[in-house]
Amino acid sequence: MGAVAALLIPSACSSSDGSADPSATTAATAPAGKSVTPEVTAAAKEFLATLDDSKKDTVSFEWSDDEQKKKWSNFPAALYSRSGLRWGDMSETQQKAWLKIMKVSLSTEGYNRVLSEWDADEALAKQTGQTDQYGKQYYYLAVIGTPSDSSPWMWQWGGHHVTVNATIASGVVSVTPSFIGDQPASYTDADGKTVRPLGDIEDEAFALVDSLDDDQKKAAVLGDTPIDLVLGPGEDGKTIAAEGLALSELNSDQQAAALKVIGHYTGLVDDTDAAIRMNEVRSVLDQTYLAWYGPTTKGSAAYFRFSGPNLVIEYSPQGGMAGVPGAGGSLPGGGTPPSGAPQNGGTPPSGAPQNGAGLPNGGTPPSGAPQNGGAAGQSGGQTSGASTNHIHGVYRDPSNEYGAKYTS
Repeated sequence: MGAVAALLIPSACSSSDGSADPSATTAATAPAGKSVTPEVTAAAKEFLATLDDSKKDTVSFEWSDDEQKKKWSNFPAALYSRSGLRWGDMSETQQKAWLKIMKVSLSTEGYNRVLSEWDADEALAKQTGQTDQYGKQYYYLAVIGTPSDSSPWMWQWGGHHVTVNATIASGVVSVTPSFIGDQPASYTDADGKTVRPLGDIEDEAFALVDSLDDDQKKAAVLGDTPIDLVLGPGEDGKTIAAEGLALSELNSDQQAAALKVIGHYTGLVDDTDAAIRMNEVRSVLDQTYLAWYGPTTKGSAAYFRFSGPNLVIEYSPQGGMAGVPGAGGSLPGGGTPPSGAPQNGGTPPSGAPQNGAGLPNGGTPPSGAPQNGGAAGQSGGQTSGASTNHIHGVYRDPSNEYGAKYTS
């Protein structure tokens, strides 16, 4: 089948305190418990108290600043201008105070996963020697609104290949949309341990598709080549038309396997809110679909997606990078162009500023032109030279982007 036709429908690491392999934990399935939002708010106030007036002004944005809420990308520093306070401009005390906000907002698995993705970018800087655009120092953070137990606010943290947008409102922490990716997808940490930030997700997704019978696989597998993200950065306010295999067509073991993969995303947030989120997903399981593009042999580069009324998860292998061991690929779709040059053969990948001729900062593409690395006017075009060592991914809730259902 052709790659993604008529899918877009308009609608309303390590750190100073350490990290662990996210594969060592399981997604949260605990019953709903006490709200963590007072702890998150308190941690945010503690963080702000460590800043001087200049840094406080840099990190702080009005709650009404919708542009800042949506200002995130998978692009490296040289190709995307972020706003907020840069990690590399903070003291160790300030950094530790920020990490406390993240730690109380996220589950143990989610926190460890995010830090390991972040560490991957540091590994990428060392592998490529491109320390001018890769590395932990180029991540930015923002506090949108005033931390409060009674009024909504957000914290935002991210950079190349990982962003978390956390809205705190009505006693709930929600983290959609967020970008969950990595490059390299496997690296060796300071203790000599091999880390795969998304390895458990990849392995479990292949186990799921391998469990499908012929009829199920025919419905789920829609193409033999991986595609790019459909709802990557900049694609807010859109949904995906149903395609693939309805999860209601899975047997009980297969449904459990699907929910385990989904749980790594819904379980990004703290355990209490993760349990609430998983119940929301389960409530519309009959309207939620699995779509697969690419080979089904474990270890291959393949795209998969779960989509439904309140869920979009995408996992998309990208082109490799010259000079990165195991990355594979060569331009187009691979290699690293000079700073500011087009990527993926002239068309920016998902999250790039779509500003004419595939170059940042140069006008708006004509109607129907490829966007986000896509084809025929759709993001979601085939990825060239796709590598298992370079992953883009998003986690969205079309019914609750930026905490909309808790803040409206």
